Amino acid sequence: MDIATALGVVLGFVVIIGTIMNEGNLRIFLNIPALAIVGGGMTCATMIHFSMGQFLGIFSVVKKTLFTKLESPHEIIRQMVNYAAINRRDGALALEQEIGKIKNKFLVKGMQMLVDGQDEEGIKEHLSMEIQYLQERHAVGKKILDFMGASCPSFAMVGTLIGLISMLSNMESPDEIGRGMSVALVCTFYGALFANLILIPLGGKLGQYSKAESLSMEMITEGICAIAKGENPTAVREKMQVFVSAKRREDVKVKA
Repeated sequence: MDIATALGVVLGFVVIIGTIMNEGNLRIFLNIPALAIVGGGMTCATMIHFSMGQFLGIFSVVKKTLFTKLESPHEIIRQMVNYAAINRRDGALALEQEIGKIKNKFLVKGMQMLVDGQDEEGIKEHLSMEIQYLQERHAVGKKILDFMGASCPSFAMVGTLIGLISMLSNMESPDEIGRGMSVALVCTFYGALFANLILIPLGGKLGQYSKAESLSMEMITEGICAIAKGENPTAVREKMQVFVSAKRREDVKVKA
């Protein structure tokens, strides 16, 4: 799992719960009607705004974002240089033995196209379409998370209004005044908490992950196309080093 995300969520709840326990009673913040208004309203609004397939797909996108570790650019460069050397020495068919060792499905697809003898143009066109559709799926996932993050405070306001209306309609009963005010304030608390600690940061994390995965796929595409053209390992490495900072290119040269 992504350590920064897990640590951020855990520490965030520790700080908030610790502050609550230091200042008062944790039980007064556990309000089922307020949770139903904020969580239920947000979920229903999201289902109305997006299709059911898009809504259900957000769970797999978030899971992949949090639990899938991408290869570093340096590792991808080293792999491509190694495959270029094998191709140069033994031919494209020799790369078929390497496919079984690869876990990256996108790289497997590119290598298989290379082994099958497809030309550079065909490989680049197909892999570029894969990258485009991945970006579109991630963009939809980010839109859903951003929408959920924006709707949480909105439904918190709805809950606040419900609580205030309930309080004002029962001014003669002190118990009902306190109950209505409790729902009103706790709704605001839930909306701010869920939006700013979970949903909006997850949307940002998905955006960063999408850019990183797209970069990895673009590097693989360039490497596969260079191998398809028959370029030597040095040329492949030099071409792919444009994806890493100038400061770290020497490390790749030494370790490749």
